[in-house]
Amino acid sequence: MSIPHLAQREDQQQLEWIGGSVFSVLLDAEATGGQLTVGRFDVSRGEAPPFHVHNNEDEAFLLLSGSALAWADEEERDLLEGGIVFPPRRIPHGYRITSEKADLLLISTPGGLEKMFRHAGRDLRQPRPEGFEITAQLLAEAAELSGNVVLGPPR
Repeated sequence: MSIPHLAQREDQQQLEWIGGSVFSVLLDAEATGGQLTVGRFDVSRGEAPPFHVHNNEDEAFLLLSGSALAWADEEERDLLEGGIVFPPRRIPHGYRITSEKADLLLISTPGGLEKMFRHAGRDLRQPRPEGFEITAQLLAEAAELSGNVVLGPPR
């Protein structure tokens, strides 16, 4: 398998995600030989995934712009632009965007987390089906495909 070392913006798959946010798959497991997944969220105020845990991946979030509250286990932290969190695998975590807009970079290792986003999200290159929604059931199903567990509602 040939692993590309350079990626262009037009190579990025964009997916509609929770609350109408957009998740861009910058590098997936296939492109990195299974080493990592890199993605970028374009999100609005209030966007928050369910409180969850990854059993297979370590994960880091870098807040490129905006502000958020982040939780890792029972620790809570305000994040401002440039803030970074590292919830390793098996540590429950979540976040909530507190600014009008935010730009969030996700890095997880090993690769494969993109399967969850692709299963529940909608590829923006395709027409939007009437009534499209990422339900709690679909999100739990997608999480399970990647070895993740939804623990409860967003905080």
